[in-house]
Formats: sequence, structure tokens, C-alpha cells
Amino acid sequence: MTKNPFITDYYTEEDLKSFGVKEVGKNVKVAKNCTIVGITNLSIGSNVIIDEHCSFIITEQGFLNIGSYVHIGSFSHLLATDGIEIQDFSGLSQGVKIYSKTDDYSGNTLTNPTTPNKYKNYKKGKVLIQEHVIVGAGSVILPNVTIEEGVAIGALAVVSTNLKSWTIYYGNPIKKLTNRSKNLLTQKIDLLTKNQNVPDYDYNNRNKR
Repeated sequence: MTKNPFITDYYTEEDLKSFGVKEVGKNVKVAKNCTIVGITNLSIGSNVIIDEHCSFIITEQGFLNIGSYVHIGSFSHLLATDGIEIQDFSGLSQGVKIYSKTDDYSGNTLTNPTTPNKYKNYKKGKVLIQEHVIVGAGSVILPNVTIEEGVAIGALAVVSTNLKSWTIYYGNPIKKLTNRSKNLLTQKIDLLTKNQNVPDYDYNNRNKR
């Protein structure tokens, strides 16, 4: 049977090691059409899937630390020049944008990469996404933000402030919807006790978020 040309192949942890990744665990899949600038500043745990057309910019003194059991949906963009950490059992849906540094939009300074830094003023700071966070499609996370354990963020939200644990948020400006259940923690214990790996990738269900 002819191979389906519309399904992108994935690099494995062995490939990533040969490319110079800082650290990588087991059972890792990174789509071959992703862009990674600064791969030596990238650390990945085990059981991680990074889908097509994602871009990671990890230049300067930046770092991108991705935990275990993490999924990053296609067309996500992570600007990690001032550090991004995504802890275990968290996920980004399609088209999520995370910025650890942005231009000053006030009009007091010049902007964009074509102008020298002395004419610009940045807002910057590490973005921390703790365990069991899920971020809906098209959401934007701005610099110097901590998203605490168990937060769920609805699609197209804009996050510019810290978010409290086990809460569901939505919108722009972002608002609390309700508290989030912690029942998933029991399933986490069961999974880790049985030491299960990520199953074979289900292409038919990967976009159902």
C-alpha cells in the first residue's frame, strides 16, 4: 500500500539526541515539519507528542522545559527567550501562542526585530504552566505569568495575569467560569502505578479538543 502523503512523519528521542537537544526522555514524537531554533536549550520529558507546524524559538538565554505526558497541538508557537516551563500532564491545543517576551505596545519605543534593542523596551518574564493544565485552541499567554496546577483555559482566551489552581477560565479579558474537578488525579495515580506509555497515536481523534 502506498504511504499516505498527507500524514507527517515524526522524529523520535534518538533523532533529537543526534540534533543536540539538551535533554530528552523516552517515547517522544516531534513532527518533522516543526521549527526549533535553539534546540540545545530544549528539554523534553517522556511520553510527549509535538504536532505539525509548531515553532519553538529558544535563543539568547532562554529555555523551554517540557515535562512528561505533554501534548502540544499543531501550529502552536512558543517564544521562550526568557523561559517557558510546561509541567507534566499538561496540553496545548492547536494554535496556542506563548510569549516570554513581547514588544512595548504603548508607542513610547520602537518595535519589531528590524530595529536595534537600544530603541526598544520589552515586557518579559518566565511563563510557568504547572501540572494538569489544558489550554484551548487559539489562546495567547503573555510574559511573566504562572498558570497554577489544574487550570483549564477555554479557546481564544488571552492570559496576562497569574491564574489560580483548579479553576476553569475563558475569554478576553480572561474570567473565571467555575472550579475544576480534581478527579483526574486518581487516574494519574493509576496510570503511573501501571507505568503505561502513550498508546499508538490516533490521528482521527487528535484534534478533538
